[in-house]
Amino acid sequence: MKIELYHYIHCPYCIRVRMALGFLNMPWSSKVLPYSDEATPLALTGKKMLPIIKMDDQVMNESLDIIKHLDKENVLLSENWGDFDQTLNTIAPQIFNLAMPFWVFTPEFDPASQKYFLKKKEAKRGPFSELIKNRGIFENEIHPLLTNLEKRLKPFWDSNSFGVRDIGLAAHLWGLFSVPEFRFSEKIHAYLMSVKELTKFNYTNFHWREP
Repeated sequence: MKIELYHYIHCPYCIRVRMALGFLNMPWSSKVLPYSDEATPLALTGKKMLPIIKMDDQVMNESLDIIKHLDKENVLLSENWGDFDQTLNTIAPQIFNLAMPFWVFTPEFDPASQKYFLKKKEAKRGPFSELIKNRGIFENEIHPLLTNLEKRLKPFWDSNSFGVRDIGLAAHLWGLFSVPEFRFSEKIHAYLMSVKELTKFNYTNFHWREP
């Protein structure tokens, strides 16, 4: 089966699929899209939403649906996702407020994509210059949340086995590596490095070559 993944480098939902593919040892072809590219996702699925995976003649989006489809032997999904979105929703606002102003200046974004991203995201979150000024506030909010998350790592999320919830959590947390001088606790850093190894994940390997 030929697998093509249409994705953004920074996107945690796209990172979920990259991690799942790596963990499941499934070869795939990368299609990194400019953020301003509306035509490609619309042509594939009828909406501007990534990730999109193309498997021979089948096309899908929605990260968890893609992972469920890939995980034929129920290796990752043996741990139920359940209400895990509630956990992610407690940390996502601070992660995005901290990371987005730095994501937009990575090599992933050409000038057109920068302009598109800024217009879309600043309409929701306010000027990125203000987010950077308020970085201390967001860090003060997120560190207690991360301390609470640590209590659920046993060493994986509520389990001694790696599962889909670890992909969901790590994919969000990984974005904070883009924030200069942000520091994880030793336990969370070790957790992320363990997930990285298990999933053969490299956050930046698409930054430095042509998509």
